[in-house]
Amino acid sequence: MKELKLKYGCNPNQDPASLSMPDGSELPFEVLNGNPGYINFLDAFNSWQLVRELRAAAGMPAAASFKHVSPAGAAVGTPLSDVMKKKLFVGDIEDINESPLACAYARARGADRMSSFGDFIALSDKCDLTTARVIKPEVSDGVIAPDYDEEALELLRTKKGGKYCVIKMDPGYEASESENKEVFGVRFTQKRNDAKLDASVLTNIVTENKELPASAVRDLIVAMITLKYTQSNSVCYAYDGQAIGVGAGQQSRIHCTRLAGDKADNWLLREHEKVLGLPFREGIGRPDRDNCIDCYISDHSEDVLAEGEWQRFFSEKPEELTREEKREFLAGRQGIALASDAFFPFSDNITRAAKSGVRYIVQAGGSKRDQEVIDECDRLGITMVMNGIRLFHH
Repeated sequence: MKELKLKYGCNPNQDPASLSMPDGSELPFEVLNGNPGYINFLDAFNSWQLVRELRAAAGMPAAASFKHVSPAGAAVGTPLSDVMKKKLFVGDIEDINESPLACAYARARGADRMSSFGDFIALSDKCDLTTARVIKPEVSDGVIAPDYDEEALELLRTKKGGKYCVIKMDPGYEASESENKEVFGVRFTQKRNDAKLDASVLTNIVTENKELPASAVRDLIVAMITLKYTQSNSVCYAYDGQAIGVGAGQQSRIHCTRLAGDKADNWLLREHEKVLGLPFREGIGRPDRDNCIDCYISDHSEDVLAEGEWQRFFSEKPEELTREEKREFLAGRQGIALASDAFFPFSDNITRAAKSGVRYIVQAGGSKRDQEVIDECDRLGITMVMNGIRLFHH
């Protein structure tokens, strides 16, 4: 197929809309089910690049969960503990650890479940039945992968009343070296961002603390590649082979750091025994559970604990998770990795990151205040790499 007509563009009034190759060649994908739209394809192509690069850099199957052309989560397929299975709502899939790809998507979806509602999924490897079983109960718009097992494809085709979008991407397709887009009738042309983000760019450690274990290298790679396809400004916290907090599209870097840090804290607190033990009423759906957990962890727990409210969701009123309990729990969580898509202009970013257990950082460097940032890392015992690579994405 050389051209695919779309129902409309970003919005219904932006019609007509279509996809085609600049040179008139065949499109490098096939729609196996559903009718993906303009934004679906923006998510699909950005997320496909992310998981393909993450697969190559980490040597493990990778998955991403995209919303509005930024990742809500991304991960490689590290095994899941029993606590993680419960936290990610996959405790009923007993053989999930036999599929690294399924683990990767469970982690990607679970990074920020509120933002992942209605996501577009990217899978680096052939979608197997276990991965399709993880996808099936989630509210999602579609998936892109290099191929699908027949049983997996049949299961995915049952989602959304048979309208779930399934895209098969040509794994051998390579885009041209330059890329173009038009804004207000003006064509922009630039060299494609082909920066290779792997362990080789993590050698310039500028802090007194030089410790950088293999797990931190993996997590910094996950964070860097996630940012490469995140709307800027952006900061990403990562741990255990996955993004756990993405701050995207903020005008101020400290706001990126705070937003991503708050999301990382939320992700960590989902493992608190009070959260894991919340007595949900039978029949409460995943979106309502996600919203309840988010409110319960936040400073607005009264939204779900007030009299007349808790009865809607719980079989009995849960105990409040106090600020002191949250602080104590988070204080015991260390070893988080953080990447920034450009330099930190002020040391307040480091101070905030440390409050969420960050101990490893990679950033471009090049600020007039680099030494102030390094000094703050040294004060807090953080290992920081300056790789000289800016990762703005728009």
